[in-house]
This record gives sequence, C-alpha cells and structure tokens, in this order.
Amino acid sequence: MQPLRRTFLRGSAASLLLPLLGTGLLRPGAVQAAPWQRDAFSATSTGAGLKALNIPLLSETRDIIVNAPEIAENGAKVDIEISSNLPNTRSLLLFADKNPLPLCAELEFGDNALPYAKIQIKLAESMRIRAVARTADGKNHVAFRDIKVTLSGC
Repeated sequence: MQPLRRTFLRGSAASLLLPLLGTGLLRPGAVQAAPWQRDAFSATSTGAGLKALNIPLLSETRDIIVNAPEIAENGAKVDIEISSNLPNTRSLLLFADKNPLPLCAELEFGDNALPYAKIQIKLAESMRIRAVARTADGKNHVAFRDIKVTLSGC
C-alpha cells in the first residue's frame, strides 16, 4: 500500500506543477541568490574583508544588539543573535576577528523585513566579534561583543 501511495503523490505533484511551468508562472531562473562575495569571504583579516565589501568607515552604535554568551564552553558551536534597531537596515554582517576567515555571515533584508538573525559559528579562540549593519542611506554601523572560548572550535 505504501509504494502505491508514494507513486500517486509524486504523480499528482508533478501534474500540479506542469501547468505552472508551461505558462511561465514558475520560472527556475527567476529566483536567484545574490552574487557571492568571494573576495570578502576568503579575506584573512577583518580589514581586508571590510575593504572587499567597500565598507570604508564604521560608526559604533548601541542600536545593533548582539546577544552572545560571555563564555563559550565549546568554540565549535557558538550561538549568536543579531538584531538592528536602525531604520532602513538593508544588511547585517558578522565578523569573528581572530578566525582564519573572519567574515562569518552576510545577510540581506528586504524593505519590510525585520533585521534579525540567529547564527551558529565556530570560534578559534577567545575574541571580539563585530556585527555590521548597512542602512539604505549608505551608512555603516558596528557593534562589538567579546567572547571567551574555553575549547577551540577551528
């Protein structure tokens, strides 16, 4: 009974999607990810990563909230929450300064999206992490958080 049910479900799903493909309403090429920032993600220092992303100046702010443990028992999995209260935040970036490749994440948000992310990263040692928020007016803001690691993750 189970194989017959699976075959039926597969066939019915395909028959539902075929008319959408035929009319052009479902186009696989229309949904594409943003271009990958190879130079930024392969940079070996935070300064080089910021330069590759064309971020010349950063102003420190308290409007970016970084929620992370003060002491991480295992650097292989550190949970970090980032949110921005800055108006018109378009993207959030997360850097771990002493990691071999410091840029951990780049997240872009639409017009009405809440700039919030919960990320798990690896930390090589105790270090300062920085969250960078880019706003629609082209300004870049940063917030810092120091994390002590007892067991290295990299």
